[in-house]
Amino acid sequence: MTQLFNPSLSRRAVLAGGAAVGALTVSGAWNRASAAPLLTLGSLTLDVNGKAAKVFAVKGPASEGVFAKEGDRLTGAVLNASGTPAVMHWHGQLFAPPDQDRARPGGGELAAGLTDQVDFLLTPGTHWMHSHTLSEQQLLAAPLVTREADAGDAQDVVVMLHDFSFRSPEEILACLGGSSAHGGHGMGGAMPGMAMPGMNHAGHGMGGGMPASPAAGQMSHGPHAVGGGGMGGGMMAHANDVEYDAFLANRGTLADPKVVRVEKGGRVRLRIINGGTATAFFISVPGLTPRCVAVDGAPCAPLVAEAFPLAQGQRIDLLVDVPAVGGAFPVLAQVEASPRRTGLVLATAGASVTRIAETADRPQGLLDLDFEARLAAAKPLAPRKVDRVFQVMLGEEAGYRWTINARTYGEAQPFVVSTGERVEMTFMNPTSMSHPMHLHGHHFQVVGIDGRRFAGAIRDTVMVPPHMPVTIAFDAGPKGEWFLHCHHLYHMATGMMAMVKVD
Repeated sequence: MTQLFNPSLSRRAVLAGGAAVGALTVSGAWNRASAAPLLTLGSLTLDVNGKAAKVFAVKGPASEGVFAKEGDRLTGAVLNASGTPAVMHWHGQLFAPPDQDRARPGGGELAAGLTDQVDFLLTPGTHWMHSHTLSEQQLLAAPLVTREADAGDAQDVVVMLHDFSFRSPEEILACLGGSSAHGGHGMGGAMPGMAMPGMNHAGHGMGGGMPASPAAGQMSHGPHAVGGGGMGGGMMAHANDVEYDAFLANRGTLADPKVVRVEKGGRVRLRIINGGTATAFFISVPGLTPRCVAVDGAPCAPLVAEAFPLAQGQRIDLLVDVPAVGGAFPVLAQVEASPRRTGLVLATAGASVTRIAETADRPQGLLDLDFEARLAAAKPLAPRKVDRVFQVMLGEEAGYRWTINARTYGEAQPFVVSTGERVEMTFMNPTSMSHPMHLHGHHFQVVGIDGRRFAGAIRDTVMVPPHMPVTIAFDAGPKGEWFLHCHHLYHMATGMMAMVKVD
């Protein structure tokens, strides 16, 4: 099995230029004739609760993903050895030129067997890289973490969360009743030769074709109207429209969790990435007192909570202090509106690690914005007049069709702004589900929730619950075209994506 991204690096290892740093971040000219690829998109086989599963992986010379330090550049070749076209996105990277991010309007796919050349300064903080096609569901994603110069002496532990299904993403989408609305954007990406349980090698359902109606265990999607309110007029909010076989933390389940060694009396910085395609989580660390110090790679005023909401695409950095007496401490991610959970264990030398149930005593509720409303950026946007204001209406239509301003991607005109302008967008959501809205190429500040103005967190992805307007502000970056989309993979794939064009 391929060695996974090292989830635990000390500050000394980073500053010394350990393998996970020196091998993956190369400054200067790239020797195309003799150098190995910087990153290789490939595959590996996982054991998921006793079943073999072939999934994608982002491999470096030493491990999965990238762990660098502030000031490093991502320089080298990205080889697509996955066997299928790839559309990779450097999520959270402010300095990646538009033409070095495949996930852009007209960006196209990197064909199997070909390479991209990348060279850009890495944005400090906890970020990640992932496919912008349905292959993201098959774990084509990895951490892209750049340790901040002022991060101190805390031990870094990276936790990458995924939702996992033995079914292909195309099968999941068909069961939801949807179809791709992206045209040439490349929302395909099934792994060639991958046979899913209940499917023959031709990719058809057992006994003929696959029904478009939900399969057993698959939640059906609909308006869930209350009192005949109709679309947008009184729908009951819900989550988890995909029923998953497992939830993973660093590609493992709680049936056989990863155990990360930590020091007695030490400090740990948990860098948690929600790589789930359709699942939001609540994060907790029983036995310790975590405090949030950054979200989406941007520092915030420290904030303590019992459970921390984490929507798809979002990241959160939690500092915890390990008691001098040591022990074993689970880091748990519980699914929104469900008792199901995953996680890993922090353990000091000699500590006893006991079995943790994959089901909590009670379900969590739906994600809301109570925690978001308490966050404050450590480095907020400078006050200035707003140059452009946009209303962004998120929509839900029959046939699992998700829209922005009543249009799917490709139907609507872009949001046009000019470089340097201060832009505000207010997201309004009359649909039955929450939408984690992500803007490429920019970080923004959350400046309003339900009409209340405040100086909130700096982010690149914000959750917009039903019937709760959220306002963001950002300064338009370099010229180019940038996607604005829901980070629920199947909402994006069926239309909830638009373009911000910077002139």
